[in-house]
Amino acid sequence: MTQQHREQAATRGLLRAVSRSLGYEVTPEWRRAAAAVPRHRFLPDRIWLAAGDGYELCDRRSEPDRWLSAAYSDEAVVTQINDGQEPDDPADAWPSCSASAPSIVFTMLDALDPTPGTRVLEIGTGTGWNAALLAHRLGDANVTTIEVDSGLVARARSSLGNLGYAPAVVCGDGLRGWPPGAVYDRVLATCSVRRVPSAWITQTRSGGIILTPWDNPWACGGLLRLTVDGDGSATGRYTPDSAFMLMRTQRRDLQLFRDVVMEDHLPTESTTALAPWAVADSAFETRFALGHRLGDLWYAWDHDPGVAGVVTRLWTATTDGGSWAAVDWDGAENSARFTVWQHGPRRLWSEVEAAHHWWLENHQPGPGRLGLTVAPDGGHRAWLDTPADSWPLE
Repeated sequence: MTQQHREQAATRGLLRAVSRSLGYEVTPEWRRAAAAVPRHRFLPDRIWLAAGDGYELCDRRSEPDRWLSAAYSDEAVVTQINDGQEPDDPADAWPSCSASAPSIVFTMLDALDPTPGTRVLEIGTGTGWNAALLAHRLGDANVTTIEVDSGLVARARSSLGNLGYAPAVVCGDGLRGWPPGAVYDRVLATCSVRRVPSAWITQTRSGGIILTPWDNPWACGGLLRLTVDGDGSATGRYTPDSAFMLMRTQRRDLQLFRDVVMEDHLPTESTTALAPWAVADSAFETRFALGHRLGDLWYAWDHDPGVAGVVTRLWTATTDGGSWAAVDWDGAENSARFTVWQHGPRRLWSEVEAAHHWWLENHQPGPGRLGLTVAPDGGHRAWLDTPADSWPLE
């Protein structure tokens, strides 16, 4: 069997796996695109595969079979760690670029719904595979892709060129879009955002689509599909698909005991009947809905706080570090009350209790009932079922 035949067989196997995951067949247009741009041609020789709670290096030169198996699995493949600065200790590795699971790639391409002549701006080139699929379907002239990491840009250009594709590959901050190529029919982000950049809206034609993974400090995940209106606003709904790395320019390096909880803080004490794991160790759908009520709150568990009489402590804080709360569990089964400590101008646990009450009152909504409207001035309003029932998303 020739190399080309092996690649084709591997791609057919991958598409079968993707179709099983999706519950329907990948469309003929995307099947042809996938056959023309084999996934492994966009992966570096060194990749990182999930191993326990961390990642393990897989080098193509020493483990060719394992590397190729990962390339054609319906799984995400980490292609860069720590923004390209590999740590000495593998335990310190965190993913900064990946080739998304193919089933997610085709889910997003279907949701993007491009047709011949559609002009697409992709935010986050990554490996370049997504741009290659789009270029095959729409033509080089209709595809612009932007990436903040110059090393990734160079590699993606090379991978695309080796297969005969030449979409516009730009090195820059995707937060600003790419004005020279505007106006676009579609904007597709392959990184998640906590705020939809206004540049994406102004660079998309009226009636055009913005598709982006969503990140909330309380629950990362969800796919947001916005339609741009002629007044400069954009409105749309979520689906539960996808969990992507946060856009680099929207990251916050906030650490609990370095930036939030200080020795001189004097918290107030109270109790609550709301169990901490009902809101922070619950189903994704629950946390997603709560996150859209809580806005700028995030949480962290401490399962061994070193405090007498406390087995587990849940911390929650604002993303600016200005307020925090902690909820303690003493380890007793069927606990009815939990001790609460709060500090700062906001009573965060009271906000969590109110959000949980709202969630129960509204029959436990998940992502499919939630939406977002971005106003012309950049204000974000989350809503339940209809934009008429909305609130500011801080």
